[in-house]
Amino acid sequence: MIGKVFLYILVAIFVIWSMDSININQIFKKNRVVQARIFYFFLGLSLIYLVTNFFWDLFTSMKFI
Repeated sequence: MIGKVFLYILVAIFVIWSMDSININQIFKKNRVVQARIFYFFLGLSLIYLVTNFFWDLFTSMKFI
């Protein structure tokens, strides 16, 4: 279980770092800053969850952990 927590932290760092390169200002309507931030937050959480579970399932199915 400690391995999955470590993987969550590692993936979160990479997801936040990679999402920093996206310019999302042109996607959203003007004066919708709060909605854009909430969307960005949930997008980040979703990516962290999906990537972590993908790698966890991959590692456990290959008997590395």
